[in-house]
Amino acid sequence: MHADAAALRKYSIWHEASRIVREEGFRAFWKGNLVTIVHRLPYSAISFYSYDRYKILLQMVPGLDRESNNVGVVRLLGGGLAGITAASATYPLDVVRTRLATQKTTRYYKGIFHAMSTICRDEGVKGLYKGLGATLLGVGPSIAISFSVYESLRSHWKMERPHDSTAVVSLFSGSLSGIASSTATFPLDLVKRRMQLQGAAGTAPGHKSTITGTVRDILQKEGPRGFYRGIAPEYLKVVPSVGIAFMTYETLKSLLSSMDADDES
Repeated sequence: MHADAAALRKYSIWHEASRIVREEGFRAFWKGNLVTIVHRLPYSAISFYSYDRYKILLQMVPGLDRESNNVGVVRLLGGGLAGITAASATYPLDVVRTRLATQKTTRYYKGIFHAMSTICRDEGVKGLYKGLGATLLGVGPSIAISFSVYESLRSHWKMERPHDSTAVVSLFSGSLSGIASSTATFPLDLVKRRMQLQGAAGTAPGHKSTITGTVRDILQKEGPRGFYRGIAPEYLKVVPSVGIAFMTYETLKSLLSSMDADDES
């Protein structure tokens, strides 16, 4: 195993957190947060909206209608298609978010629009889509698992405990679905991030920017365990964020439905 793999194994959440504070200050924890918000708003909206639309379309397919026993298939396919749709529509912002968040003391990119224009200048427009293949391979199964596990848990919970708060049910079901989807698709998400960072800040990529090239590089330098490097902080992020996303969606959906009902009466 390479020497740098040994160095990588020394890293931990607290080691990295202390390094960030020491080298960049507390504000660095929110580096790229604006572009994250700008990215998540359309991404989440497209995901939830298209999931409902795809479910309706899929239920028109013979064998997948409401009377069939293939509700799980509909949820998986609908979630996968929704994830691919949302990721494709918002991917350039995802690349910009990654570039901004990984800058250290030297600021090569000075903001969202500057990052976009600089990436296009240095790498061409296709630079904004680096890692898209890995993203689509990962986000399809990720969102499919997330929506499927969420709806299954929520349905079972409401059946067993029908009087529990919708917000609480959605929060916990969403958190568990986030853990399931992250565990299953984290390696592809890691490959995507590595590809997005190739050529960052005007540097030349160390190898050809392909999924297989990146996978080979991780295996050679870090071994199989390298594909799950950073999954602990991923869980710390996913558990609250996915749970809150589903809880907010269900709460707003219920609120808007009641407002529509009041308007009609």
